[in-house]
Amino acid sequence: MNDLSSLGALGLELPSPAYLSGSILFGIIGYVVFRRGRKTSTPELTWTGVALMLYPYLVSQTWLLWLLGAAMCGWAYTRWE
Repeated sequence: MNDLSSLGALGLELPSPAYLSGSILFGIIGYVVFRRGRKTSTPELTWTGVALMLYPYLVSQTWLLWLLGAAMCGWAYTRWE
């Protein structure tokens, strides 16, 4: 427990379970969208899939992770043929 408190003093915290589950969920959805985009030669779906897989590395707030992920999933759903 001393290691966790020393990391907390440095400003580093473990992510919440909601953040971890969102990262995994949107990563899996991103992989599916990426594969569909490659299969149908649709660049919009391909790049949306890449964005869904990579954006959790750039976002640190849980609410923003879920908001952006839901928006990108909705956009990919409208482009799905």
